[in-house]
Amino acid sequence: MQPKTFFDMDFGAAWKSYDAMDITLPPDDPITSKVLRTAAKNHTLHIGSSGWTRKEFVGTLYPNNIKDTSMLTTYSELYDCVELNATHYKIYSPAEVRKWLEKVKNNEFIFCPKFPQSISHDSTLLNATEETKAFLDGIKAFGKQLGPVFLQLSEHFSPARKLNLYKYLEQLPEEIDFFVELRHHEWFSNRFERKEFFNTLREMAIGVVMTDTPGRRDVLHMGLTTPQLFLRFVTKGDHINDIRRLEEWLPKLEEWKAAGLEETWFFLHVHEGEYEAAFYKEVRSLFGLEPREAQESQLSLF
Repeated sequence: MQPKTFFDMDFGAAWKSYDAMDITLPPDDPITSKVLRTAAKNHTLHIGSSGWTRKEFVGTLYPNNIKDTSMLTTYSELYDCVELNATHYKIYSPAEVRKWLEKVKNNEFIFCPKFPQSISHDSTLLNATEETKAFLDGIKAFGKQLGPVFLQLSEHFSPARKLNLYKYLEQLPEEIDFFVELRHHEWFSNRFERKEFFNTLREMAIGVVMTDTPGRRDVLHMGLTTPQLFLRFVTKGDHINDIRRLEEWLPKLEEWKAAGLEETWFFLHVHEGEYEAAFYKEVRSLFGLEPREAQESQLSLF
């Protein structure tokens, strides 16, 4: 049975006015230079998508005759990680997690789960002890193939509830890499709240999710609280501005890498799923990455 998958590609999209938008990258937040100044000078780039079950992938990213049960295996031969949105809707048991692992032939493939909405959206973050334990117990079954775990809070979660957030984060285990994604505009428009949030997460060694989406440039905050970039890149899929925005990132990544960025998690959110394969091929080309054997055979079709 395929997991329920959520594709978050309409957040901040505003495709009707995409042509006239300012798509340049904002300036770095001051915390970024402080964080990168003390980081080791090596870097690993991971590229993934927001799931493997989209029907538009069949005949584009995947062969026409692919079976549902083979989608994760094929996906893992093309990408080296996945933003696991399925965990946003259900808490999976260790046994269910191991079934995903069995389908992945590449034991270096990384799963990056999203916190369940029962925690991130339905609770106050102060009454989610049992759900959190069950969620963490399940994803720990990924073992060495567990990557960053991210807590996406709703657009209604404002700084008025910041103490709930900070107390919740303090209780999370240190052996797992956690990231937080904020959406309420006051986290970014209020300079005090923004600075306090970044500094608090830096002290906890917790990262901040950055979302590059055309209609919400405030969530492209350019603040790093750890020497890792977790970037959700929302594109239409067939628009020239998709490539232009991608090209904006090339010198910025080089700059941050030179300053000490250790790891980049680059997740594609292609609104028009039938363009995923072509856009992914463009991403790898622009980043100067050589495709693996499976990528050569499959992506050569596009």
